[in-house]
Amino acid sequence: MKQFFGMSQRGELREAVQGLSRPQFIMLLSNKEQFEAHVKELEGLYPGVPSIGCIGMSYDTRVVENGVGVIAFLDGVRAAANVLEQVSVMPVKYIKRLEQDMRTVDGTQSDTICIDFCSGNDACVLTTINTVLKHKGVSLVGGTGDAGKVSANGKVYEDAVAYGLVKNLNGRVKAYKENIYHQMGNHQFIASRTDRANYVIGALNDRPAKQVYQDILKVSEQDITTQTFKNPFGKLNGDDTCIISIKEVNGDALACFRQVNDSDVLVMLELGDYKEVVRQTIREIQRDFPRISAVFSVNCLFRYLLFTQNNYMREYLDEMGALGSHAGFVGYGEHYNNRFVNQSMTCVVFE
Repeated sequence: MKQFFGMSQRGELREAVQGLSRPQFIMLLSNKEQFEAHVKELEGLYPGVPSIGCIGMSYDTRVVENGVGVIAFLDGVRAAANVLEQVSVMPVKYIKRLEQDMRTVDGTQSDTICIDFCSGNDACVLTTINTVLKHKGVSLVGGTGDAGKVSANGKVYEDAVAYGLVKNLNGRVKAYKENIYHQMGNHQFIASRTDRANYVIGALNDRPAKQVYQDILKVSEQDITTQTFKNPFGKLNGDDTCIISIKEVNGDALACFRQVNDSDVLVMLELGDYKEVVRQTIREIQRDFPRISAVFSVNCLFRYLLFTQNNYMREYLDEMGALGSHAGFVGYGEHYNNRFVNQSMTCVVFE
């Protein structure tokens, strides 16, 4: 299979798709002002081709911050795209669509990936989708777009998740997740006074969450939302750690980008040697795949901001690009199988 990436910093869709012929699956990454027009125009240019889209930045070795990017797979994939609606209420109501698409694609663990763009309620969405994917062992990579809108097959939806099932007809696929943080000291907390609906942590070890964070890191209240780039929370999940970013201060509480429940065990994380972690990921991918057709990745907005502030983003994209054809988008939360994570990178590699 082959991967195509086209972009227009000016938001000209026809410029972005120049040279794209006979795509078999398309992903659209647009901006708030032009998203709906781009969705309609894309369907007109490639009628009937399975497609999903959302509002967000895209990249290959360059970043498109406010224009339009198009990522497409061709020459050797079978794909289906669709949407689960009412994700804030009952996404399972539409699960038969995914079940039918899985039969159409005839996906298997070794050669198929599910890619999703979500408008919100990610944890519930991933649990729902996993009820179908787990029977085939199919992995998932995806993320949250901006402005609460996604698209599938030429239509725009709110309160929905758009997904694509992509089967590599000429080789394997494998999903990866990259974590550039590790536990800081022995700081461990029991969360309480949480507001699950608004992702708020009220207390840690029965003390106001904001005060605990400030006391450990010696930061002012106004610096908390940038300090999370270096020191997010982590939720222990077996041998894995789920990263939880701080969104804002809410009185004495902390509002986050993913749900925390009463009695969850959290730890404080700190930024590691992210350049070496990236190199380790690249080496692992190269060991697993001597021949790579494409890499599609989702990078967290906070990773993008961190790398940009440290003048590393261009170097990072060049290093990932050395794997072969690499493209992706910047999300507001990352999806890896049935897990919703923050400040991470997830990707799928096609043989």
